[in-house]
Amino acid sequence: MIRLLAVILLLAAPAMAEGRQPSHCIALAGAVPGLEYLHRAGFSDPLPDYTVRLRYIAHASFLIQAGGVNAVTDFTGFIGSAEFTPDLVTMNHAHETHWTAHPDPAIPHVLRGWGPVHGQGIAHHLDLGGLVVRNVSTDIRSGDGVEPKGNSIFVFEAEGLCIAHLGHLHHEPSDAQYAALGRMDVVMAPVDGGYTMAIGNMMHVLRRIRASIVIPMHWFTEATLERFLAGMAGDFAIERKGESEIEVSLRSLPERPTIVVLRPAWLRQGE
Repeated sequence: MIRLLAVILLLAAPAMAEGRQPSHCIALAGAVPGLEYLHRAGFSDPLPDYTVRLRYIAHASFLIQAGGVNAVTDFTGFIGSAEFTPDLVTMNHAHETHWTAHPDPAIPHVLRGWGPVHGQGIAHHLDLGGLVVRNVSTDIRSGDGVEPKGNSIFVFEAEGLCIAHLGHLHHEPSDAQYAALGRMDVVMAPVDGGYTMAIGNMMHVLRRIRASIVIPMHWFTEATLERFLAGMAGDFAIERKGESEIEVSLRSLPERPTIVVLRPAWLRQGE
């Protein structure tokens, strides 16, 4: 029955851009056995076929490289000393550490996670051939109240993988928001324990999403990170090798859900 549902969903979906492997974000697919992370010298190295590279830059900013596209999440205007212009940036306006009012005009695509009218949110669905980016709007705290749809969870679909950046998530998603996200392979999750969500609440969200790989972000102290890891150790394997980036493919997804701890590192010239 599960296989039949997956086939129906794939047949019903619009034709994919040439050269992009269809993702299974909404399909019900089983985990792929095997665990293999391929660490490379730097973000400028060529990628193997059907592979996505994830580089933790700083705070909530990641470089996502797939299908010939370079995307940066929660772009603040500075990603390091490298002479590098991404093809796409996403931003959330909870704090100045998640966006910039003056992105480089040379960046072809700037996706803001909030709308031009307060509380109305925004909807993105950008197809760049090798990478599709969409968003799911969520509410954020604002002063003493709430700004409806002021945050976006951005979803990146590439090489058959579904990758979600939870942004500045302030509450557990609703059933409708979980459904809009679909099945996730990789999730970048804020684990600060207060500025976004309490650690216990974030653990509950991640257990429900149950992505194959969770990458902690937005942690301010090692103690906070360790508290999150200790709380998740019973349900997830923990992988930490002191690296700032990983390369992931459908074939290399872990059989058991795994938290991969990356160390933030700016992009440097010559890498």
